[in-house]
Amino acid sequence: MQLKAGQNMPLAADVVRFSAKAGAALDVSALVVAENLRVIEPGDFVFYNQPATPGVTVTAEEVTITLAQVRADAKAVLLVVSADPAAPVPSGGLGPVTASLAGSDSVTAEFAITPTAGETALICLEVYRRGAEWKVRAVGQGYAGGMAVLLSAHGVEVDGPVEPSAPVESTGRDTIAGPRPGEHPTGPAPVEVAHGLERLWMIFEDAARSAAALISARDYASKRLDTELSAAVADPATRNTPAAGAAREAAQRRSDELIASAEGNHRRDTEQLMRELADADRQLPPALASWHSPAWDGPPKPSDGIRLGELYAIERGPLRVPYCVPVPLTRPLWIDTEHSSAVVPVVGALLARLLVADPGRRTSIDVIDLTGAFGGLLAPLATVLNGPVVTDHADISPRLQALADAAELAEMAYSSGNFTPPEVHRVLLAADFPHGYQASDALRIGSLIARGDLIGLSIVIVGSDESESDDSTVAMLSQSCRHLPTVDDTPLFDPWTASAWQLELDLLPRDPDRQARLLRSE
Repeated sequence: MQLKAGQNMPLAADVVRFSAKAGAALDVSALVVAENLRVIEPGDFVFYNQPATPGVTVTAEEVTITLAQVRADAKAVLLVVSADPAAPVPSGGLGPVTASLAGSDSVTAEFAITPTAGETALICLEVYRRGAEWKVRAVGQGYAGGMAVLLSAHGVEVDGPVEPSAPVESTGRDTIAGPRPGEHPTGPAPVEVAHGLERLWMIFEDAARSAAALISARDYASKRLDTELSAAVADPATRNTPAAGAAREAAQRRSDELIASAEGNHRRDTEQLMRELADADRQLPPALASWHSPAWDGPPKPSDGIRLGELYAIERGPLRVPYCVPVPLTRPLWIDTEHSSAVVPVVGALLARLLVADPGRRTSIDVIDLTGAFGGLLAPLATVLNGPVVTDHADISPRLQALADAAELAEMAYSSGNFTPPEVHRVLLAADFPHGYQASDALRIGSLIARGDLIGLSIVIVGSDESESDDSTVAMLSQSCRHLPTVDDTPLFDPWTASAWQLELDLLPRDPDRQARLLRSE
């Protein structure tokens, strides 16, 4: 089976083997992780110099997983490739990678990954528990910072640029997850998830599969009814007889019964999922919870993601599924709009959630706001703004260059063995793009997308969709972002069944006092 990003499938074999091919020389390794996607102990990073842990072994060519022997408290095994430290790495990173998972002496699934930002380490696949079963999910999460950043993101302490041939030790750090390269910018792309975020995405997956079953049943019932009605009137000599009428009635009855059964099943699924979502909302950290959740009344709790809005389909009933993405935003958000002033409540909601996502780290926000649309919104954030708001186009390049310089210094520290994970969560809000920006500014933002994970950067762009721009640099920049449509009836498609959903973006509550509390920066 040729997997696409985010797609999953059940595993029938008891033992599976992972391997990968690319133009560059590769090392394979694995991380045995808990529900929060962190390793539990040092031995959970399985690589060339530490080639075995219960249920997982690695050789120079492949990783073998004996599912029944994987430790009981493990949630998943992340299957990783990285540049072979003994071979030269192409300037463009690993290049296209084909990951394979085999069971019972034959390839079960393949996943083609095309990194776009010079990544030298990739999480290709995730073998994970779902109830009593094991499944595999296509991930494709790349790290421009290489294995050091990947390992640190999953709870492995690194003192410098760690390759799979060098041993490391485990620590208890929070994970840093992100969207995957190669996701289509117009759909709710799949994400590498942990704990609260994973729970919501599992509910979303169940909702998507229930929706697909309903859609399939309705389509089948319609086609079968057409076929049977056509057969009932095919013979001119009998089409008006009582027998033909009875055949038509029977065909309609069978169609109605099939649809009623499918809708009953979907309604049962919907009710169950709504109960699960209500229960989850009471437990989630504020960054992932609804505005009316009690989580907003208590102290901030760290979160592995932020909520963007709700996905729904009116024709399929009342279910509304939170649409969430991981933080930091290693894949930028692009809010599609012709006028920045029209999306102030959307941006406000994003900033409020970004502020509380990681209360253990300081937040620093750079804002480019040429039209002054966000002036009122930013007043409560004065203490976390990184300098004055940029309102003059002449000041755009210096501000972006300062961020690019910080990212470049972090990359140099990584290369010299002095890299440490960022202690600040940086946020760049670039509004009114690309109007007033120089061509070089698009290049600077592109470099921040490639290196931003090294400085803990989340990027939010506000402007019209430029994916079809005549400027190839701007078009590529737009295509690399996760687009949030603000026009009604713009469908998004889930990654499991390609069913269509509408997205209603979260808005910052209108009450001024509530806004001030939500945007508090202390």
